[in-house]
Amino acid sequence: MHELYLTLVILNDIVVILAIIHVLMDNRLPAKTMAWALVIYFVPVAGIVLYVFFGVNTRRDRLVSERSMNEITRRSMLSFVGQQDLRLPENHKQTIDLFVNQSMALPFKDNTVDIYTDGYGFFPALLAAIRNATSHIHIDIYIFADDALGRLVSDSLIDKARQGVEVRVIYDDVGCWNVSRHFFERMREEGIEVCPFLPVRFPSFTSKVNYRNHRKIIVVDGKVGFIGGMNIAQRYVKGVEGRPWRDTMTKITGSAVYSLQREFLVDWYFVDRTRLSDRKYYPPVVSSDYDDCLIQIVTGGPVTPFPEIMQGYMRVIIAARRYIYIETPYFIPTEPVLFALKTAALGGIDVRIIVPERSDARFVEWAGRSYLRDMTASGVKVYLYESGFLHSKILVCDDSLATCGSTNVDSRSFENNFESNAFFYDETVARRFRRIFLEDLGRSVPLSEKPGRMNPGFFPRLWESLTRLLSPLL
Repeated sequence: MHELYLTLVILNDIVVILAIIHVLMDNRLPAKTMAWALVIYFVPVAGIVLYVFFGVNTRRDRLVSERSMNEITRRSMLSFVGQQDLRLPENHKQTIDLFVNQSMALPFKDNTVDIYTDGYGFFPALLAAIRNATSHIHIDIYIFADDALGRLVSDSLIDKARQGVEVRVIYDDVGCWNVSRHFFERMREEGIEVCPFLPVRFPSFTSKVNYRNHRKIIVVDGKVGFIGGMNIAQRYVKGVEGRPWRDTMTKITGSAVYSLQREFLVDWYFVDRTRLSDRKYYPPVVSSDYDDCLIQIVTGGPVTPFPEIMQGYMRVIIAARRYIYIETPYFIPTEPVLFALKTAALGGIDVRIIVPERSDARFVEWAGRSYLRDMTASGVKVYLYESGFLHSKILVCDDSLATCGSTNVDSRSFENNFESNAFFYDETVARRFRRIFLEDLGRSVPLSEKPGRMNPGFFPRLWESLTRLLSPLL
């Protein structure tokens, strides 16, 4: 018995050493490397399991096909798109160029934008767009729930499919783990094309579970597009645990829908291996029908050489001259973003951040608490939203730029997830986002007025420090 125990200990030590070497050879950021090494070393067996499932970096090898398809679909879009008299705002030209140079995320003029701050506004608009569809409906969503609202949307999609409208749905397999397969099979039986994103099955589980499609993109007839933070689920209307759900979604009509369409078609090729490039997916746009709002649709994901959206946030923060306002449900920033926000605040920029007073992910909330205190020490004004759960993901800067999408201010969104954000370069739209932020500010309390959060006791502070240690892995 003693010899067996000794053999198991030796085998465990060998596996731990090999795993740590594997982490080191991957050349990640030092903080993430150290975090994984500590987990592997100090959490016997479970640390190895966690690393195999969530830490092994297979994204470059397994997911690289998306990049080639990205190029193909971009060429298809460009063959249909022409913009006359495109003028870029000089104060944001470097940000626009950054996205163009990273991934050819083109800016599009002639757009009208509607903003929804709850499900009561968004879902009627979505159902109306579906009802009016005549050609196709494309949905790229993290969660499509089998609840009363999800069934209402699926019934509407089935009705359009019966009328001959092309309907395609991408859902994230992990995001929909709790959704019955019958829910999606019913749609398939009615003629809707439904595909999961990176389905999680053994033995491929370990290479896929860590990279999720967190995007929320919906395109109808190539003319109407939705992008933001809302999934298709009843809690976006009714709330959760008795708390209202506060979120932000945008409806775009105009030429920027081309870019939303392209991103859906890239993801569709990724899940279905079908290349769709027909002209009907990029219908002509009459500029006089829309406002003069300039928009870039920017996507991020683990297959690209740069973290596009994170770099965009940093560029905006660095370029700010008066203020930066941010709403995010989870605040576990990467070191570059943390440093940029602190630098902006210390340089006299009015930096304000709103996070939920109580999160739906308690471990992540604890991991972010010390970061929020660090922000206040640098002059950043941090507020806790008390009128429900804040799931909104927006940034607005200097009354001239705003962004809304699926990206949280955390390392998972910036580095691991497939995300999408719309960047709006328009004073009118930016001011509308600013008003929304200030309305949410009125429902929030400054972190500095929460003594228990600003000066926690020994054991809460210890737990915060332990969870922060793991924050690069969350």
